[in-house]
Amino acid sequence: MTPLLFGALWVIAASITAILPMRSQMIPGLTLLCAAPVLLIWIGMSLGMVWVALGTFAFLSMFRHPLNYLIRKTLRLALPSLPPELQSRFRPKS
Repeated sequence: MTPLLFGALWVIAASITAILPMRSQMIPGLTLLCAAPVLLIWIGMSLGMVWVALGTFAFLSMFRHPLNYLIRKTLRLALPSLPPELQSRFRPKS
């Protein structure tokens, strides 16, 4: 049950990160984004694929916008609109 405990703590940390102002979300959000696959593999090895599927759905639900942005940027598709406070940080100036 230890992996599920850490999974629950990950969800709580992600929820707290979502409450933060947009500029303060970058470092904790990237940390959670990088920790999720490791946590899901650990859950899968310990408890089985059903829990991995549930965790993956939760992960994709919570990080759908950042993942959409990263996929579109990687594939060089039209980027989705960013919040105004982040546009100057991440869009190249023409």
